[in-house]
Amino acid sequence: MGGWRDMSAESLVPPPGPGHHHRRPPGGDGGSGQTLLHVPYGDGDGEKLDIYFPTEPSETFPALVYIHGGYWQCMSKDDSGFAAPPLVSQGVAVVAVGYDIAPKGHMDTMVLQVRRSLAFLVEQYPRIRGIYLCGHSAGAHLAAMVLSTDWTEFQVVPDIKGAVLVSGLYDLEPILHTYVNDALNMSREVAQRNSPMRLVTPAAPAACEVLVAVAQHDSPEFRRQSQEYSQALRAAGWSVSVLDLAGVDHFDVIERLSEDSYVLTQVILNMISRA
Repeated sequence: MGGWRDMSAESLVPPPGPGHHHRRPPGGDGGSGQTLLHVPYGDGDGEKLDIYFPTEPSETFPALVYIHGGYWQCMSKDDSGFAAPPLVSQGVAVVAVGYDIAPKGHMDTMVLQVRRSLAFLVEQYPRIRGIYLCGHSAGAHLAAMVLSTDWTEFQVVPDIKGAVLVSGLYDLEPILHTYVNDALNMSREVAQRNSPMRLVTPAAPAACEVLVAVAQHDSPEFRRQSQEYSQALRAAGWSVSVLDLAGVDHFDVIERLSEDSYVLTQVILNMISRA
């Protein structure tokens, strides 16, 4: 197959599909629960959250924190409410994270912003009992970077119980050689220090459960990276499962989270209920 540097950009990152437009729920409220839009977790333009609270929240409730994809340079939290209805109806809050995409946002900045958004959630919403990360594509990369966080500098430790990484990229060095880096403008050093594959640490005693999901029709490189990252985590003692989703591509693998009966929706709900 040859090395990454020999791969065409098209084999690395698929072009946006015609249906690749995530949606807010009808009415923008994530169901019938309370919704808070554009909640600032920092001073930056992109540093905002959309929070969809459960339809019938109990005294405490879990939260799925969703990090959008878009090759780190398109889409936003505003496109991310589609995942809320099946979860808020089951007592789970859904938090869509905004961050400064490229070219305004640097890769280091995006990683820091996502980490800070979690620290903010913990400090501002003490009723949240357990955080479940979910990221797609570039968002899966950012979620994986959260797993390598040294939380001492944030003076708070989020109770991350699970991570659902969907069709992600975990080694950024190959992107240096594709059009994707035109806006990102990453150096090799930046790519290396922001590659989850290079940052796998031995699992802590209370390490969260990790699900690495990949679409049947993802490109071979997405599938390879998902396999290698899951193997690296497992070798370091993490609790990892791999889900190969049949009949979906890089885009509808995540868009179908709007469906109650979709297998990934059910897997997420099962992960949360087990905890």
